[in-house]
Amino acid sequence: MTILVLGGTGKTGRRIADRLSARGLPVRIGSRSASPAFDWQDRSTWRDALDGVTAVYLSYYPDLAFPGAYDDVKAFTELAVSSGARRLVLLSGRGEPEAQASERTVRESGAEWTVLRCSWFMQNFSEDFLLGSVLDGVIALPAADVPEPFVDVEDIVDVAVAAFTEEGHAGRLYELTGPRLLTFADVAAELSRATGRTIVFLRVTPEEYVTSAVEHGVTVGEAHGLTHLFTDILDGRNATVTDGVRQALGRPARDFTDFARASAQVWKR
Repeated sequence: MTILVLGGTGKTGRRIADRLSARGLPVRIGSRSASPAFDWQDRSTWRDALDGVTAVYLSYYPDLAFPGAYDDVKAFTELAVSSGARRLVLLSGRGEPEAQASERTVRESGAEWTVLRCSWFMQNFSEDFLLGSVLDGVIALPAADVPEPFVDVEDIVDVAVAAFTEEGHAGRLYELTGPRLLTFADVAAELSRATGRTIVFLRVTPEEYVTSAVEHGVTVGEAHGLTHLFTDILDGRNATVTDGVRQALGRPARDFTDFARASAQVWKR
């Protein structure tokens, strides 16, 4: 089984690729820097990336809720299955109607499928666009005082690897969350305790967020897409905890406190 890992240099993809490779499974990285290259925005790269592939970790950049994502996922899924892919594992998002449309495409593809419907990643604070904010001591977002069950990427990766290497995960939709609800103010307090620094959450307007994000190198389109996620998706619809990690792995999900303690050195530089 040759596994194509899309987003193979990203938070979930690189971990999945490393763990599958450590098990001796042949892995192909799906990214613009790989050879052959893969680019969601250049469909001419898809066929070469799929050559000889029998399974795919399907992760869409920047998010399944962004405009154009559904059309891309539908076209890619059809090509993947017609090219010989027999197993698909889709990284999806909770409470996103656009993401659920892509889920239906994968579920109706004719391939064995597993859907990982995830809440917000804990690692967004340590590896991604919120790392700079934490280092600055101010997490400024257009988010309301609404709780979210942040999930550890390591839990997502463990479920994905299990879906590729174990029986019993085909045809399953796992809703993956952490074990408790936290607001962004709660997150700031957790990070403050873990680091010994003062880190606060500041609610800003969508316009202020877009301006700041663009100044820090985010494209205008991505800034508006992220604003949609913060203002529309984080409206309370996902303010519930699930036991998806336990269903898939037989163990509890990792708590944010444990993540923050383990990652504390990242925020102390």
